[in-house]
Amino acid sequence: MRIRIIGTGVMGRGIAQWAATAGHIAELADARPEAVGEAVEFVGQLLDRAVTKGRMTAAEAEAVRGRLVPLDSVSAPGDQGDQVDLVIEAVREDLDTKAELFTALEKVLPPSTIFATNTSSIPVTRIAAKLADPSRLAGLHFFNPVPLMKIVEVVPGAATRADIPGTLAELVRASGHRAVVVADTPGFLVNHAGRGLVTEAFALLEDAVAEPVVLDRIARDVLGLRMGPFELMDLTGLDVTAAVMESIWTGFRYADRLRPSFLTPNRVAAGLLGRKSGRGFYDHSAEPPAEAPIAAAECPLWIAGSGPDADALRAALPETPNHPEAVMLVPTWGTTVSAAIAEHGLPAERTFGVDPLSLNTRRRVLAVTPASDPAAVRAATGALAVHADAVSVVRDTPGSVAQRLLASIVSVAASIAERALATPDDIDLAVTTALGYPAGPLAWGDRIGVGRLLDLQERLHEHTGDPRYRPTRWLRERAELGLPLTAPAYPLEKGTP
Repeated sequence: MRIRIIGTGVMGRGIAQWAATAGHIAELADARPEAVGEAVEFVGQLLDRAVTKGRMTAAEAEAVRGRLVPLDSVSAPGDQGDQVDLVIEAVREDLDTKAELFTALEKVLPPSTIFATNTSSIPVTRIAAKLADPSRLAGLHFFNPVPLMKIVEVVPGAATRADIPGTLAELVRASGHRAVVVADTPGFLVNHAGRGLVTEAFALLEDAVAEPVVLDRIARDVLGLRMGPFELMDLTGLDVTAAVMESIWTGFRYADRLRPSFLTPNRVAAGLLGRKSGRGFYDHSAEPPAEAPIAAAECPLWIAGSGPDADALRAALPETPNHPEAVMLVPTWGTTVSAAIAEHGLPAERTFGVDPLSLNTRRRVLAVTPASDPAAVRAATGALAVHADAVSVVRDTPGSVAQRLLASIVSVAASIAERALATPDDIDLAVTTALGYPAGPLAWGDRIGVGRLLDLQERLHEHTGDPRYRPTRWLRERAELGLPLTAPAYPLEKGTP
């Protein structure tokens, strides 16, 4: 296949390398002709590095170079103009710029050439609407770095020809990447699904539950994420994250589940953007903060309550019931320690919550209340440290940290599924591939258990009164039917009366 890539910046270079490595002829064009040569040289250097590391042979690298074809003009048909099968646009993120480019291409390339835009934020339909034939355009959203991020979102616009999404998805798969077909909605799939983690992380920060570094440690060690949410935002840049959160929230007409934080505008204005500015949630001019060690020490423990969570806590920790000086521990699932203290008449100064999600991980999470006695807190953390590598102390909040983060991740994914913006399989595939989560959000919810997850979200909603925690119809329906979250919707045919 002959593919023309227009725009030879970071994304265009990556797409060209992907296409040529997969065996396609990759034409490169740019408004700045000199940028084309720079891109070819850059890809060549990456190929040389791959040869040095033994990832490909010198002959294979030379063959890839031979499939990189520089062009003098972005819209010139050239000698092979009538054979261009696909144009992938990777120019700056501006509607008029992209529309003008495709309008010019319409005049020189035949109707059989498919047009694809790599836009990450502009609706595909709005770009296509500027063309004489909007049916030939679709979104083909790659992620950076393209050769390593092996996932591509195929985004049909409202008028895209019915055969194009399948053709593009098959091309992507045959060329070594994975493809998901998603609706032309704000954030498409990956950026939309990613709001579950970062918006809830900010909500925890708003509630002063813990500092960013503590929230990140819990996200990594309890949930198994590669990076905590604040580490991730420092890497991508808070200005970028804030813009995405705002655009998706407004695009979905201010949906509570996607609500951004009041904390971001001032931090962006102050230049606390992360690595790019040297300082964000972390100071990147200094060593990362070391976690203070907790002295492990046995103390009498008394575990309050009954049920599976209390039983799991008793199995994980030695208990000395009825000891007059025992530290009281209660498992909290969507609820607060203070509610348990009030309900069961427990001694407020020495009763603490333990997140059940943390029991089978290296880190225990202990929740304290305003009534907590500091000496009792030290005793409790020391006792937990005997049986764990690390202990995090957080302020009492419904569901604690990991539960709130996980509930939000699953809820946002479930809302995507319930709107039929993508299939459950594609949601989980895209999130695990692009965001590196240990499981797709819907499969993750199934691991917890649909009924248990519904119970968590109902309790969060009840205890906070915040509509962002209202359980999705997707979750409630599957709990009522005894189906997993990954079960697809009933397949109605288009035009079904």
